[in-house]
Amino acid sequence: MPRPSSSPRKLDSFDRAILRIVQRDAKTPQRTIAEAVNLSAAAVQRRIAAMEAAGVIERNVAIVDTKALGMTITSIVEVTLINERPQTVDGAKALFLAAPEVQQCYYVTGGISFVLVIVTDDMIEYEAITRRLFADNEAVSSFRSLIALDRVKAGAEIVVR
Repeated sequence: MPRPSSSPRKLDSFDRAILRIVQRDAKTPQRTIAEAVNLSAAAVQRRIAAMEAAGVIERNVAIVDTKALGMTITSIVEVTLINERPQTVDGAKALFLAAPEVQQCYYVTGGISFVLVIVTDDMIEYEAITRRLFADNEAVSSFRSLIALDRVKAGAEIVVR
């Protein structure tokens, strides 16, 4: 995966317009993007490749309907570690990154250490995950689960100005 340079890439109005389109649907044909932003398809292709190389576009993903897969439990979990030492934090990051049930993970400030989004089939599976990741983890001092009633919005469309 490309890594951005130390200074952010300057985006012009064409780049911003292209990003708005590919964030909504990364499979939009380049000729369709080209017509929408008033460039040639080749220019769109070069700009997308340049944004990928610069790390502006990290990757292309599919947003999955969890209900269609029978995954009925979405939980937002606040995790507090026993301390914020680098070794403790790095260990937690590695554990959460390796857990396929963890869909999103943020190391945060404000009294808690991490906020995670976890998706599972049912509460039995969710309990097993909480035991493995939190209750049996000596680095975790506490955790709190917030079970989502409805997914109102999913995806990561960034407002590109």
